Formats: sequence, C-alpha cells, structure tokens
Amino acid sequence: MSGAGETGGADLAVFVATSGHSGVDRIMRNLLPEFARRGLRVDLLRISGHGPYFDAPPAGVRFVDLGARHVDTAFPALIRYLRRNRPRAMLTDKDRVNRAALWARRLTGVPRRLVVRMGMTVSLNLERRGGWARFSQRFSIRHFYPWADGIVTPSRGAGDDLAALAGLPGERVTVIPNPVVDDALYAAAAEPVDHPWFAAGEAPVVVGAGELSERKDFATLVRAFARVRARRPCRLVILGRGRQREALLALAAELGVAGDVDLPGFAANPYAYMARAGCFAMTSRLEGAGIALIEALALGTPVVSTDCPSGPAETLENGRYGPLVDVGDDQALAASIGELLDAPPDRDFLRAGAARYSVARVADRYLAVLGLG
Repeated sequence: MSGAGETGGADLAVFVATSGHSGVDRIMRNLLPEFARRGLRVDLLRISGHGPYFDAPPAGVRFVDLGARHVDTAFPALIRYLRRNRPRAMLTDKDRVNRAALWARRLTGVPRRLVVRMGMTVSLNLERRGGWARFSQRFSIRHFYPWADGIVTPSRGAGDDLAALAGLPGERVTVIPNPVVDDALYAAAAEPVDHPWFAAGEAPVVVGAGELSERKDFATLVRAFARVRARRPCRLVILGRGRQREALLALAAELGVAGDVDLPGFAANPYAYMARAGCFAMTSRLEGAGIALIEALALGTPVVSTDCPSGPAETLENGRYGPLVDVGDDQALAASIGELLDAPPDRDFLRAGAARYSVARVADRYLAVLGLG
C-alpha cells in the first residue's frame, strides 16, 4: 500500500470512507476494477478503519493510505496527495468526503475535474439528524457543491432533491444507475448456501438484506411475514448487522413466528441467498436507489419494495417488475409477498429489468462525467 506522499500520476483518484459493508462499498468494488480494465490508472485514497475493502488491490488500482482515521483529520494528507500526484480527475462520495475534496481542489487547483456523488435522498435523511448536522450539511450542499464539475445521484428523485437543496437547476445533477450487474454477481449467486432452510424441498424463504436499523424498517417486514405465515408455510431470513437485531427477534417471538425467522448477521455473499429466495423484500423508509433490490432483480428473484423516496419506483418501473407498497404498511406488504410466493413472475423477464444496471454501461456513464471517456 502506498503512502499519500508518493507520486503516481493517476488518471483517476477515488476518495470514499465507508463502513465496509454498505451500498457504496459494493458500487466501488464494481467500478474500480472496471475503470482499471479500461486502461486507467486508479488511486483509491484510504482512511484507516474504513472501506471499501478488497482481498487484494485489483490490477491497475493503487491503494493510497492517507494515514488518518477520520475524514477531517485526513485533509492535510489529501492536500499533499493532490499536489504531488496531480490526478486528472477525482470521484468522491458522501457529504463529509465531498466537502473535504471540494475544499482541497479549491486550495490546490487539482484535479482538473471533480465529481461528487450522493446516494441518498438528502432532505429526508437530514430529518432524522440533529440540528447542527442538518445545518452543516445543508450549508455545504448549497455553498460548496456548485464548485463541483459534476454531481451524481443514482435516481431522479434523489437528484431533484439534491438540486433543490443546492439551489441548482436539475440538469446540473446527472443520474447514473448503480453498477450492479456483472459476471461476478452471477458467479457468487451460483455458490452454495450453508443454511438448512434453502435446501431443496423446504418451504419458500423470504429474504431481506441491509443494516438492521430504523431506516431499513425490518420490523414492518417481520409483521408482514407473520401475516403470510399464518396462511401458508414459509420462512424469513434477514441478512445484516445492526442495533435493531434484538428488537426484531423479540418482535418475531411476540408474533409467534420466532421459529421461522432467522437473522444470521452479515453475509459475505448475500447473492447466493437472494438467488434461492422465494421473494426478496425491501422495506426501507428512504433510499437513494436500493442496491440490494437491483441485485435481487438481476438474479431473477421476485421482489417487492416500499415506495420510499427515492429509487424503488424507478427501479421497478412503477410496479412493472415488482409491486410497490406504502412505507410501513405491513398488510399490503404481506399481500404482495403472498402473491409473489403463490405465482412468481418469469425470471427472465425480471433479469431483463436489471440490464440497465450493468457495470460496463454504468462505467461508461461515469467516465463521460469525469472527462475520461
């Protein structure tokens, strides 16, 4: 791993600081190798204890350690990196990182093009945060984001929301779908699942995936599942970690379905579960696009989602590729899950609905915005 002071002359610097198991991690693990396959020299700027994680640096991708454990304390190293390495373009994600990159470019004049990304419907996300966090993020979006050469969101709803917050015309925000579909997804989906409920002849399994948090609202999924389970055999598996785990298990026990609900934690390969699911359910209160929903669709798995802002309605084309239900409506969710288990749609039809999320197509769009296409 290289240090921030070493020169490299990259075509593209990518600066993100993730949890290690978020949607942004999956996006970057797909995009960076694809960029490198196009012949670009890519630097991934890293903060200690943060993702995205790779088993090894992909060919053509250099890891640059900024020597810091927080975005704010990494700012001096970011300045040094830009001055010494002078990448042609830079891609960043999430507000704190975007803010640091915008100021670093302001001070150094490097890179020539800076593109910032936001994957969330920002105004709704801010409603759940404290007063100072709301003020600082709104201030940075309105005053600093206009400095960017490109602003990217994964859905039109999230883009319009961000443009309104930034006081910019909608066309200043480019909508680029999440890069999800590639050969690696299908290869991972074909791997075996070490879970007895997915064996041949077992009852169908409803699968959910994501952080066990209030934003993902898996409590609504547990309640809906209990309604479905009351009328037919089925099981529920929710993949992920989070603070809501014990509360969800307690809710399943209260509803009398604890024996048919499993929360096995983080799965390094959730795609094998998704591919064998009778139905995949996303119950989020808000999303930028919903990567797991796209992944399940690409695997031909029947899907249902809450019609939350922003993205699921765009992904499912307003119900063409899967039903949409109101946020928090466990009765409507149960009805949709039951229908999908009883009469699943054609898998090839569902896969076709995810074609626009292919990694190669999405990489083309990013390179165009970055001026590297």
